[in-house]
Amino acid sequence: MLNTFQQERHAMLPETTHDESSRQEFVKSFKQYVQNKMLPNLHPAYSAQVAEFEKEHNRLPKDRREIRSIMVNDPAFRTYASANRVSQELQWESVLTSIERQLPELNAKAKELSAASGAELLIDPDFETPRYITSLDIHCMPGGYAGEVCEDDVSTGALYDRGVYLYAMGYMGPHNDDLGRSVGNYIKRNLAGFTPTKILDMGCTVGHSTLPFKEAFPEAEVTGIDVAAPQLRYAHARAQAMGAEVSFQQRDAAHTGYEDNSFDLIVSHILLHETSGKAMPQIFKECHRILKPGGVMIHADLPPFDHSDLFSEFILDNETYYNNEPFWGPMRDMDQIQLAINAGFAADQVSFDQAPMAILEFAAAQEKGYEEEAVAAVADREFEAGEFAPGGGWEVLIAHKSNEAGGNS
Repeated sequence: MLNTFQQERHAMLPETTHDESSRQEFVKSFKQYVQNKMLPNLHPAYSAQVAEFEKEHNRLPKDRREIRSIMVNDPAFRTYASANRVSQELQWESVLTSIERQLPELNAKAKELSAASGAELLIDPDFETPRYITSLDIHCMPGGYAGEVCEDDVSTGALYDRGVYLYAMGYMGPHNDDLGRSVGNYIKRNLAGFTPTKILDMGCTVGHSTLPFKEAFPEAEVTGIDVAAPQLRYAHARAQAMGAEVSFQQRDAAHTGYEDNSFDLIVSHILLHETSGKAMPQIFKECHRILKPGGVMIHADLPPFDHSDLFSEFILDNETYYNNEPFWGPMRDMDQIQLAINAGFAADQVSFDQAPMAILEFAAAQEKGYEEEAVAAVADREFEAGEFAPGGGWEVLIAHKSNEAGGNS
């Protein structure tokens, strides 16, 4: 069933047999059913449980944790949570088959494409991947972000590329790049006269959100960094396959090793909730250190919990409990504005805003070139709790470094 944009093929994307493709389309449709049909049906059960709680305690539940305590045994919620977890596991399984079948060819193709690129690929053989990445399979992705099964492996990069498309049910666009496109559009519309020449994308994985910045600012030197070598190898080859000259380097966003005042623009896209309580404040400090005076830091992620209603908080926090995202909830409890101030940014230069989803704007414009059914499906999109970009926009934390600021904070 065609329910969203189809992922556009490129040379690094694993080929699929008819059966493999059908299974992946089933998983995508199943995930849509869970979000669009099962999730809305939780509202009556939620209302009933809250009413019972109020009757017993003479007050409403005070936070998402109390909501969880009264909902965790509710049959409707248990059915939804189970189906959601199963859909996540099926997502990865449906992609793994095609990758395992052609992994030697994918690794060889990545080497060939990377060798033809004029941009740098830097993999550090002595790099120590942070424990918060290696201690579990984030998103339930087999092997996690950084797992390697052979020399010069790109398997988890290939898994992430196709898996993200299924996870987002196609709503990240044909290149899975809606986050980068949305932030790039936001910069052009809201930061008049700002034309960065050196751009850093932190936690870039396979470069989905990195490449749009090369398109938006073609004269800029764009670099993506990540802690996972397989993601970077795949990202570099993917960029070459898509005609983009972008450098990728294995570095830790909390300790990049770059010189002070190195970049005009530093961005990240759903990076922060993949880090830790210790790493996140350090990332903000590192951004301030390596930004040039007058530079801009933009982190795009989901909004803090204090921006949501209790039902949405409870549903969104399922990622913490059921999808191997241990920092998902704690990150959204942290005062990011204060973290940025502590890192050296002036209080009046730090704020939250929303970057409209580029894919929704595209669909609303009814541009030609894609299937009419897909355009209409995106244009009519209704966002529910439990999905990314509620309300049709990405939450962005923006901080401007003072023109007088030095390199060290």
